[in-house]
Amino acid sequence: MGLSFSNGKVWLVPPIILTTPLTSKRCTSELRDSITFLPLIDLRFSQTAMDGNTWFMSSMNDTHEENEAEYLYFPSQASKGRLLCIKGRDEENGAKNSYALAWPGSLPDLAILIKGLTFVSDTYYDYGNLWHGICAMAPFVGWSIRNQCVKPTRWVLFHWGELRDRMGLWLQKLMQANFGEVKVEGFEKGDRPYCFEKAVVMRHNLGRMGKEKKLEVSDLLRCKARGFCGVNPAGRGVEINEKGVPVIRLTLLMRRGSRSFKNAKAVIDIFARQCAMVEGCVLKVAQSEDLSFCDQVRLMTHTDIVASPHGAQLTNMLFMDRKSSIMEFFPKGWLELAGVGQYAHHWMADLSGMKHQGAWWEPLGEEECPFPRQDPRCFLFYKDGKVGHNETFFAQWARNVLNQVRISKLEQASKSSATEPHPNSNACVC
Repeated sequence: MGLSFSNGKVWLVPPIILTTPLTSKRCTSELRDSITFLPLIDLRFSQTAMDGNTWFMSSMNDTHEENEAEYLYFPSQASKGRLLCIKGRDEENGAKNSYALAWPGSLPDLAILIKGLTFVSDTYYDYGNLWHGICAMAPFVGWSIRNQCVKPTRWVLFHWGELRDRMGLWLQKLMQANFGEVKVEGFEKGDRPYCFEKAVVMRHNLGRMGKEKKLEVSDLLRCKARGFCGVNPAGRGVEINEKGVPVIRLTLLMRRGSRSFKNAKAVIDIFARQCAMVEGCVLKVAQSEDLSFCDQVRLMTHTDIVASPHGAQLTNMLFMDRKSSIMEFFPKGWLELAGVGQYAHHWMADLSGMKHQGAWWEPLGEEECPFPRQDPRCFLFYKDGKVGHNETFFAQWARNVLNQVRISKLEQASKSSATEPHPNSNACVC
């Protein structure tokens, strides 16, 4: 409080009245000078990069809500109303890029304020591979569902804190189907701070997202992708042929090059014979590399069982109806040497509500690894090998899965009625 004299009286004057433009300007300058930029990735945590607060923006504590992935939101009570600012466009060393928090009225010198909501992602993997990409993007879809289906104005993508200027085409199309136009920020206006009016940061991939939330996200993406591609799934759950028999659609999703079948024709013949023995079974053989995004959505919408070698193309199971079946094949060396990565499509099946019906691992290789058995180089030696076949095993496996699906379809058909909603009839939640 200050003192003021008037007509012989002493008045107490609140400090705000004494504040001058010069004082306010000095406060703003001091707040601006107090901003400290820290490296986007903290190399002290390089050995535990995905643990705890991760090595990306390691000084910040996540917000975690039940059933949701961990996230950061700016401005918020946790950030004391400050905005997130990022400086640096390095694509090879994330430690050269940096971040800071700043008050809206005291942004760093030369800072550019980016309006709207920005989704900021850092992944330990990449945005090109379908499986890794969807794991990085799913938390944003979940956060959006929880927040009135809000859509981002732009995306900022990092890998190990290194700036990325694009996501893979498949992933971009999927995000476009859900959010509309995908604009990836490249900080083209030079090496200066960029501050975000609103920002959501995800750095754990799926993190602690619960199973029900994963299914909700998958249901939305499936619904949005089908709508985006003009695919109408009506009647799929109780599809009946002209003989009154439920239709079972079996798809062999093939690869070229790495992890393709050594003798594709032999594999096709085995599945064709087994399909022909089940009334209502329809076999489709498709080459994954030849399919556009919407081709893949269309194909998998009309698939009950997909059989395919291990690879990113299996991520397309997302577009199948819930409870559809997956059959997976591996080259030699994967069972013994690949570790948990070989279960990625088990996790994808769990994420999207599918049934993973097991896998077959090639026991024979064209060559033996020249290094000691447990040498990490042995996995790289076998990783992209080709997949053989075992006619007896494949035939019995196909029979078992086809029979399971046939029984399920018959039960579903018997329970269907005009009053029972079709599993695909619900509109997209967003």
